[in-house]
Amino acid sequence: MRKIFCLLLLLMLTAACKEPSAKTDSTLADNKIYFFYYNECPYCHDALDYITQKYPNLKVTMVNIHNPGGYELLLRCAKKFKLGNNVGTPLFCMGDRYLMGWSPQSPGQFDRYVRPFLN
Repeated sequence: MRKIFCLLLLLMLTAACKEPSAKTDSTLADNKIYFFYYNECPYCHDALDYITQKYPNLKVTMVNIHNPGGYELLLRCAKKFKLGNNVGTPLFCMGDRYLMGWSPQSPGQFDRYVRPFLN
C-alpha cells in the first residue's frame, strides 16, 4: 500500500510540475485546487488516498508546506480565508471555499466543494 501511495504521489507531483510551480506563484488562483500537505501528516495521506481513488483525473496543485515557498503560500490561503494562526493540514483552497483537516465528514464536504472544478 505504501509503494502504491508513493507512486501516486510521485505521479501527482509530476503532473503539478507541468503547470507553473505553486512555490513561484505568490497568488492563489480561483480556478485551481490547492492541496497543502506535509509528508508526515496521516490525515494528508487519507485525503490524498480518497482524492486519487474517487477523482483520478482531477487536477490538484500539491503544495508541500516544508518546501521553499510552500509555507508562504499556505499563509496566503490562511489570510484569504481569515484563519489567523489556526491553520493545519491537510488544507484545501478551492476558489472561494476551503477545507481544513480530514475527518469522516470531509469526503462529503470535499465532494460538494469540488463540483465546480470537475469537467
